[in-house]
Amino acid sequence: MDESKQPAYLALHRQGVLAERSRLLNDLLTSCELCPRRCGVNRQAGELGACGVDARPKVAAFSLHHWEEPPISGTRGSGTVFFSGCSLHCLFCQNYPISQLGVGRYLAVAQLAEGMLALQRKGAHNLNLVTPTHQTAAVLQALLLAVPEGFRLPIVHNGSGYERLEVLQLLEGIVDVYLPDVKYADPEPAGRCSGRSDYVAHNRRALLEMWRQVGPLTVDGEGLARRGMLVRHLVLPVDLAGTAESLAFLAEKIGPEVWISLMRQYFPAHKALHTPPLDRKVTSQEYAKAFRTVCELGLENGFVQTVDSYE
Repeated sequence: MDESKQPAYLALHRQGVLAERSRLLNDLLTSCELCPRRCGVNRQAGELGACGVDARPKVAAFSLHHWEEPPISGTRGSGTVFFSGCSLHCLFCQNYPISQLGVGRYLAVAQLAEGMLALQRKGAHNLNLVTPTHQTAAVLQALLLAVPEGFRLPIVHNGSGYERLEVLQLLEGIVDVYLPDVKYADPEPAGRCSGRSDYVAHNRRALLEMWRQVGPLTVDGEGLARRGMLVRHLVLPVDLAGTAESLAFLAEKIGPEVWISLMRQYFPAHKALHTPPLDRKVTSQEYAKAFRTVCELGLENGFVQTVDSYE
């Protein structure tokens, strides 16, 4: 492989930086501070964090995923690792059996590394780490084992956007593509719907740090993401997500070159089934208003979803 096209983490591995970052993240688990909750439990001793898992990697599935945004899924699929547990407790989580109910199994770090290598052998375009925040230490430990065995896939960090700045800084040069959410613009619905009124403050700092590290999305000749940030925004009923303000933050603080994915696939799941107004889908009018906001702000890079695809 052309060295200029290799993931940056390979150089960090050769320099010993990857091992040092792994050690620093592992140390945070003894009084856990990986996410903004900083719950302080000793996950190394088997205690469960606010995320619902201990220090071991817990995985619900390794799979080739064909339904992400086109630069992520490509033609062969994105190599997804669905981690169990989550540092947020969203009432409407559409993956709640994995994130909230603990579906998945604990693995040894070597098994996580083998799962990563298996996805590469199957032809995955990238390694897509789904909800990785609370498993960051295990990911780097597995990477240390996988790289000497030939692992070379670009790494996609696919998370909620609820991140600690200090932890993100340890991922610089390791993550190739950030795929974060911008879920809310107001602390009140963030607290009511996801259990964290501090989401907005941490999310905005995280988005700016991710942008500093990787910048706008860049794609290769096949249209595949090689580096950069693509921000997801899920439109919610009665504008609980604060779409206009969320997108205005991106446009004003980052710029029109930011890539966004405006998502309309919200449906009531988990506790939202019995929590108005989350107990209904987004209407065509609500999504159309969000789309108009994208246009008015001049956000031309990214993806939107057609109305008839979800009705």
